[in-house]
Amino acid sequence: MSETVKIKVGVSSCLLGVKVRWNGDHKQDRYITDILGRFFEWVPVCPEFETGMGVPRETVRLVKDGAETLMLGTKSRKDWTVPMRKFARQKTAELAPEALCGFIFKKGSPSCGMERVALYNPAGMPAGTSTRGLFAAAFMDKFPLVPVEEEGRLNDDKIRENFIVRVFSFYRLRQLFAVFSRGALVSFHTAHKYLLMAHSVKHYTGLGRLVAKSNMYSPAELKERYSEGFMEALANEASARKNVNVLQHMMGYLKKQLDAEEKKNMLEAIEDYHKELVPLIVPLTLVSHFVKKFRIEYLLNQVYLNPHPKELMLRNHV
Repeated sequence: MSETVKIKVGVSSCLLGVKVRWNGDHKQDRYITDILGRFFEWVPVCPEFETGMGVPRETVRLVKDGAETLMLGTKSRKDWTVPMRKFARQKTAELAPEALCGFIFKKGSPSCGMERVALYNPAGMPAGTSTRGLFAAAFMDKFPLVPVEEEGRLNDDKIRENFIVRVFSFYRLRQLFAVFSRGALVSFHTAHKYLLMAHSVKHYTGLGRLVAKSNMYSPAELKERYSEGFMEALANEASARKNVNVLQHMMGYLKKQLDAEEKKNMLEAIEDYHKELVPLIVPLTLVSHFVKKFRIEYLLNQVYLNPHPKELMLRNHV
């Protein structure tokens, strides 16, 4: 994908280095700004600042009061619940036309935390449970298919790769349904076969049945059903076992072209990956080389070989 065509992704403003934190500081994340910023067009949001809390400001926390979750000033106990919920409704409505393909939230934030945000009881003591930030919850409810993650979790290699795979895949999905045809859906599903299998064979099979019976559904219903199944599939981790299964399937297309030595090298690379001795990029590079060398058209069109820019080096970890 060209760096001149950037995917729109929402982000908590402080992660870009904007000084909107309660203490007038920021929480710039260099991976987000310097690496992902080459491919993503950021749409920044700071719910607390944009709600009118100011900078610097009193910190807020989420308080469980009966069935209600309140956003209160830590010391003053000023109630920001209604303003924040109003902002969340308005902001998510504003973001709808942006067609975001992902969102990176600030970990632990009472407004932006994606999960495990501290929850307190009315006495100010930990409630023994956790929740989502009020804005993050509103965003996730309104856009359930949009991939979301927290900057802290992106330090995990597998979580980072899964999130970025989902962002690029959701972008391709949006492009598909922007100018929809049933033939285009068949081509899209075919091209994503091995990517889907690397995440969930069950979902790939179910989506295949849906595509085969596409004439039974209206365009709107087909779009909804396929999109839900597609993104649900990619939410599953692409484990080593599932990647090995995909690599072996792809090798099947090469068995007549490869000589004995080439087959041996390929199988050794796959086995070394399975044993976590080498990263996925090692057997994939071999597969890609032979696919291009022998012009295996079906595999050349498989998104699995290049689901995201190689510059991100997401498949280089063991």
